[in-house]
Amino acid sequence: MVEKGDKAPEFTLKDGEGNLVNLSDFLGKWVILYFYPRDNTSGCTKEACDFTELLPDFKNMDAVVIGVSPDTPESHKKFAQKHDIKVILLSDPEKEVLKAYGAWGKKKNYGREYEGVIRSTFIIDPSGNIAWNWKNVRVRTKRKGQEIKHAQLVRQKLEELASGASVK
Repeated sequence: MVEKGDKAPEFTLKDGEGNLVNLSDFLGKWVILYFYPRDNTSGCTKEACDFTELLPDFKNMDAVVIGVSPDTPESHKKFAQKHDIKVILLSDPEKEVLKAYGAWGKKKNYGREYEGVIRSTFIIDPSGNIAWNWKNVRVRTKRKGQEIKHAQLVRQKLEELASGASVK
């Protein structure tokens, strides 16, 4: 798994239109790279919609948002159209990028162990280094009775990082 300060592993994956997208295409920009299990599931739909809702904020900070899952480009295209998702969705059917970022591995659900996508998010700085990361992400959490969206936490952290504020 890559950690804060590591060089982000380069990749080339297909988007929903079948176009090849390279991480290096975004050098000079902040990149929000999130890994999610599957198109059209409730948590993954909420996450993609939450990032889409905050996309203007991310763009104002010179950031792009990229979601990666093992689903096909065709699945991504339908998912984006159905839910009006505006973030870049990339297909990693061979799970090579998922593995490179430590977002593929053993999971437990209801006592059953299996391999799958470990919901994870990375902030990559304009030089291509990992500036921050979250593992085992919860799309929505409650704090003091209030629902907090993971995408909001990512936006807040990017604001800190982009402004050069001290990061805890």
